[in-house]
Amino acid sequence: MRIAVIGGGPGGLYFAALTKALHPESEIRVWERNAPDDTFGFGVVFSDETLGGIEHADPVIHGRMAERFARWDDVDVHFRGTVTSVGGQGFAAMSRKDLLRILQERCAELGVRVDFRTQAPDVDALARDSDLVIAADGANSAVRTKYADVFGPTVDLRRNKYMWLGTDRVFDAFKFYVCETPYGVLQVHGYPYDAGHSTFIVEMHDDVWRRVGFADSLGRTFAPGVSDDASIARIREMLGEVLDGHAVLANNSKWQSFPTVTNRTWRHGNVVLLGDAAHTAHFSIGSGTKLAMEDALALVACLHEQPDVPTALTAYEAERRPVVVSTQRAAQASLEWFENIGQYVGQAPEQFAFNIVTRSRRITYDNLKLRDPEFVAGMDRWFADEVGSGEVRPPMFQPFRLGRLELANRVVVSPMDMYSADDGMPTNFHLVHLGSRALGGAGLVMTEMVCVSPSGRITPGCAGIYTPEQEAAWARVVEFVHARSDAKIGLQLGHSGRKGSTKLMWEGIDEPLPDGNWPVVGPSAVPYSPDNQVPRELSRAELDAITAEFVACAEAGARAGFDLLELHCAHGYLLSSFLSPLSNRRTDEYGGSLENRLRYPLQVFDAVRAAWPGERPTSVRISATDWCEGGTDVEDAVAIARAFAEHGADAVHVSTGQVVKDERPAFGRSYQTPYADRIRHEVGRPLGVAVIAVGAISSYDDVNSILLAGRADLVAVGRPHLYDPHWTLHAAAEQDYAGPGATWVPQYRAGSRKPPSGRTDGPPPRLQLIREPDRGTRHARWRPGGDARP
Repeated sequence: MRIAVIGGGPGGLYFAALTKALHPESEIRVWERNAPDDTFGFGVVFSDETLGGIEHADPVIHGRMAERFARWDDVDVHFRGTVTSVGGQGFAAMSRKDLLRILQERCAELGVRVDFRTQAPDVDALARDSDLVIAADGANSAVRTKYADVFGPTVDLRRNKYMWLGTDRVFDAFKFYVCETPYGVLQVHGYPYDAGHSTFIVEMHDDVWRRVGFADSLGRTFAPGVSDDASIARIREMLGEVLDGHAVLANNSKWQSFPTVTNRTWRHGNVVLLGDAAHTAHFSIGSGTKLAMEDALALVACLHEQPDVPTALTAYEAERRPVVVSTQRAAQASLEWFENIGQYVGQAPEQFAFNIVTRSRRITYDNLKLRDPEFVAGMDRWFADEVGSGEVRPPMFQPFRLGRLELANRVVVSPMDMYSADDGMPTNFHLVHLGSRALGGAGLVMTEMVCVSPSGRITPGCAGIYTPEQEAAWARVVEFVHARSDAKIGLQLGHSGRKGSTKLMWEGIDEPLPDGNWPVVGPSAVPYSPDNQVPRELSRAELDAITAEFVACAEAGARAGFDLLELHCAHGYLLSSFLSPLSNRRTDEYGGSLENRLRYPLQVFDAVRAAWPGERPTSVRISATDWCEGGTDVEDAVAIARAFAEHGADAVHVSTGQVVKDERPAFGRSYQTPYADRIRHEVGRPLGVAVIAVGAISSYDDVNSILLAGRADLVAVGRPHLYDPHWTLHAAAEQDYAGPGATWVPQYRAGSRKPPSGRTDGPPPRLQLIREPDRGTRHARWRPGGDARP
């Protein structure tokens, strides 16, 4: 093969070396516009997993890298005069310049031609004359720009400003310094990369950056390779304690905003993007160099395994894209955490440290238990003291007081529509469904959205509480839950609005009934989708009538014995559609500004709160974003949550979306939790209102992580409770917890231990136990002149 590589960075060079080693007959040429000893930046850091792949792919390169590594295990969080160390992480870093030299030397040994200080020929010409063109030309890729109509790039320029620097202070671990200044919070990410140097990044929100005065640099032009000396002098002055008298080193160091790069595809004919040209991930979760080298390794393997270049490129993208998407999702969570770091500085140092190390959701409570069990045990003790339970247990099993309502634990069975009512009447299905989840150990079990009128139903299978018979049926469910379990049960009330008169979920979710069945209403005559009915815009008299329906149903719920009432103001149903500007186009006092759009939902809430017993709590479920341009987003959600809290809500249940058909949600594990986190810190904690997180939270590990980091007070778990009605109790068994937070009813107590399974491993030999004792958590630190040592 004839292969052209545009870009002589680590990704391009590593690809060239691996391919040439595997196929010596290949003709490979690399073009690099910079000199061989030019490099911008200081160190690069690798995970153990990546290093394992590098070692197997080319032991020569790995061996030379290993000779240069700085290794350590700890992450130190410096915050408010404290240092919290979290061990067992496993890092290896080296000088970027050394890495490039190793790769350049390996390419030369193998016969790869590398042209430095040379601009690559036109990519069209290279594509004609080569079997394969590798575009490894970085985040500002010219190749990607030229074929933008094919690659479909997007570049999301983030809000924080950062600068990459070096120092001759040798850190002995990965360092987070969180500095509270008169201008706001800035953070330093730092790590050692050789015996005499460390690299560090100074990062701060754009608002803080401007208050410090760094915006003066916007008026200056810096030539390539020239650093912003004035800003660096100011940084040196501000970080005296961090630097401890050591020098600050610059290398093309100037203020930047991080660009998150994505592409619709990485392939165009025989041209393929690699590394930063294809994707970027925020520096706070690792190295772009690491991702680029992993790309190179995967591409070489696919070219070797597949019969031709087109098939190989398809296989390469199919293999790498899921990995990259997952990495970028974690990076997005991490960078947003740092963009909002100011909201966390009120946390105790212990919780702040746990929060920062779990910010990307890749490191979790259970994961830390394996890495540093002493740290997690200390956090469990801290949380027990913080909540005042007096007993150390997994965070999810700590009790919670919601208003005057005592919950045995912090797990909520999320409201889930079952579409199994008979003309609005709850059936035995509801008794069994909710009863079994109550027996399953959750602290609070929520009904599905219970509708306030026949025309307020979503589907013909939706339940109501607008007749005496329905009220009696619900009372039967409540009586069972109270008599047979320690769970509390909440009633969610709602009106379908413009999303009503649709088929059962399994017949076609949100699809209109064939005959229209009943007319739908909304704030404006804007249908949910082109296929759905156009709603009739509600008059003031009709709004008052619907408010009265909510009040009557709340009173019925109170008589039925429900412990909590939740008002459904999410997912595009009636009250939610008033909140969103995408569905509310009114020009009266109920439309326009957010204050006006809130007016009717708040009127309903006030009326319901007045009708609901004062000793029983209320909750409001909201969609924190519409996932659509022009709709509500997190800033609106904070204001909405604050308004309901000020009107007396005891809890805010934070969901997202389902407001418009053309939404584009960023699905992923716990993907809605950042919204709950923001609302808890800006509304929940200041106003004493509980925040419930929900959405793709499927493991008890995630529940514990969310609670311990302070991202929510309660966690609603939905589909896992469909998979396993006893999910909460089984989570207790998995964690070897038995106590008041997880009560098995007497009839099931014999099954409270995890059933034994076939043994697949034997006990280690006795001599091995003597020779290899458990030494606990690795807390190795980087010590220049030798291996990392405890």
